Order: sequence, then structure tokens, then C-alpha cells
Amino acid sequence: MEILYLLVPLAVIIAGVIVWAFLWSIRSGQFDDLEGPAHRILMDEDDAPRRKPDSKPGRTKKPPRRR
Repeated sequence: MEILYLLVPLAVIIAGVIVWAFLWSIRSGQFDDLEGPAHRILMDEDDAPRRKPDSKPGRTKKPPRRR
């Protein structure tokens, strides 16, 4: 029965730490976008890069040759 004098305050302290960590994570934006990373995996990024509007078609710089 005397162990309750130790366990009850310890449980309250641990619960307080958990509540603090939860509130910190909400304020720091940890739960803002839960679905974005899952959808980002499925997006196709194989599209060719678009050229700039000020560049002329047919004129591209060739990369330097390696020896």
C-alpha cells in the first residue's frame, strides 16, 4: 500500500510529460499534412523538364566531353 505514494505521483509526472510532448508536436506542425508524403510517393516525376520561355528552340548547350 505504501508503494502508491510513489506510483501515483510518478504516473502524474509521466502523464504530464506525454501531454507536453503532444502539445509541442501539434504546435510545431508535426500533424499538418498526414496524406501528402503518401501521395508524393505515387507521383510521376519522369516528365521532361520544361524549357524557359526566353530560350530559343533548337539551341541547347552540349555538356563538355570527358576524357
